[in-house]
Parts: sequence; C-alpha cells; structure tokens
Amino acid sequence: MISSGTQELTANPDGIERAADLLRQGLLVALPTETVYGLGGDARNGQAVASIYEAKGRPSFNPLIAHVASVSAAQRFAQWSDQAEQLAQAFWPGPLTLVLPLREGHGISALVTAGLDTLAVRVPAHPTARALLAAFDGPVAAPSANPSGLISPTTADHVWAGLGGKIAAVLDAGPCGVGLESTIVGLAGEPTLLRPGGVALEQIEQELGVHLHVHQSGDLLTAPGQLQSHYAPDAPVRLNAASRHGEEVLLGFGPVDCDLNLSVNANLTEAAANLFASLHELNKSGRPIAVSPIPDAGLGAAINDRLRRAAAPRDS
Repeated sequence: MISSGTQELTANPDGIERAADLLRQGLLVALPTETVYGLGGDARNGQAVASIYEAKGRPSFNPLIAHVASVSAAQRFAQWSDQAEQLAQAFWPGPLTLVLPLREGHGISALVTAGLDTLAVRVPAHPTARALLAAFDGPVAAPSANPSGLISPTTADHVWAGLGGKIAAVLDAGPCGVGLESTIVGLAGEPTLLRPGGVALEQIEQELGVHLHVHQSGDLLTAPGQLQSHYAPDAPVRLNAASRHGEEVLLGFGPVDCDLNLSVNANLTEAAANLFASLHELNKSGRPIAVSPIPDAGLGAAINDRLRRAAAPRDS
C-alpha cells in the first residue's frame, strides 16, 4: 500500500537501514514491536518528538516511552537500581516498561518526559524493532502509531489507515504478537504498577518479592497510558500576555520583545519542542512568568493545554 509522502518499507536489511536513516533525519517511522506498532522518532530531537504529537493529534504532552536496544543503552539515560536489574533480567527484551529517574546528561528531549525528572524506557522483543534500534544506535520515542483516541494498531494496514501520508515511512513486519501495550512499572520510589499490560502484575511481584502499589486515579501521574501528567513552575504563570507586567519575564511566541522565545517564526512544531526547556529556564529567574498568546489549533492546542495546567491555581 502506498500513500502520498509515506514510504512502504519491508523488514529486511535495506528497509531497516532506510528506516534508521529517516530517524537520523528527524523524521517519523512506524515500526513493529511485539505489543503494537509504534510511531517512532529520535527521542533526543525535540522537533521530531513534537512531530509525533502533531501526527497523532495527541491532545496533551503526556510522557512517551523511549525504546532502546539493550539494558546498557537504558543505563545511559536512566539511573539504574537493583530492582530495575531484576526486572530487566527477567522480562527484557519484552513488553515491560520501567519508569526510572533520569541520569544527568541524558540528552532526552523534555517532550518525551513531559517535563518530569523520570524516563519510561523499555527494550522491545520484536526482532525488527531490535534491528532498527541497533542500526539507529539511539533511543526512539514511540507511542502507538494511530491517531490519538483510536484503536492501537497491530498491523501495518492499521497504521496506513490512520497515518498514511502524515509520516515518513511504515516498516512492515506483519502482525504484532502480543497485541497489548506494555506493562509500566514505576521504580522512582515505591514500586508501582502504573499501567497493566503484556506482563502480569503477579509475575512482577513474584520476581521482586514485594507487592506493588497500584496507581490510583488521584495519584500523581507519571507515565504513558495515564490521563495527564503535571508540570508547573514555582512562580505564577500568566497566559495570553501581550507584554510584561511588573517583574514578570515573558515567554514569547512570534516576533515579540521577550526574555525567551518559543519560536520567533511562530512555528508550532518548534514551539512545542522548546516548551518544557523554556519553562525550566525561566523558572530559574524566580520571577513570575507571562506567556504570549498561542493559537489554539493543531499543536497549539497541546501547548495551551500544558500551559493552562502550569498556570492553574495551586493548593496552599
């Protein structure tokens, strides 16, 4: 199947190398995993990750899973622990995602982590995914390769139906074996089941020798597959600001006089890529943050969603 602008790649050495080259260019490739087809982009490239949200029509910047080729690759980006080692040895490669504290100098785009200080990471078992990750030699952010809110894709035809013409390529390796998203376990504190999936809770508890806390609806949201994550600067945030008031610093959009600009050219993909890093940088000033108006369409809707949460009243 061919759709304008999207290449059809076969899961052979040539197709895998072409897919890796597209990822190196900051483009998006749908790839098979044992769970579902993922929409992959370079997890270190903020604009590539912003393009994932844009292609999916994802309504908010939720954390994404970084897929890596090996345990040693995961250790380059996340702080490792004895419990992480236990679960990795038992279930990797496979449908288990671990949420771990980020390692200093990790290089992962803040859009992947949704501005949090943790990373969701896994080593997939699918041989094509593993070959692509090895050829690319880097972390690949890859939520399910479907428009947001629709059924997750387990065949290349499912991907074409939803994203054909919107991404660079589809790497076709037939149907996915598991057909259910990965289990997500948080290990940044008390071991917690953040999302059920392809590895049973009982298997994980047996391996660790402890009962896992199960994420409840009122708990802080820290992983993919949950409704929203939350990030807010320490200082108050004022939206739709035409100019600074008092001691405010201004986060601009478009050709405005400001302290830091999400995109001088008013490019929403660039603005999305810069959002979390810009908020972190302005937060260091200790001064209130004003934000220029941003169009509430396309990626602008996701940017505004995150900014509204940053600006929301906080409990005292």
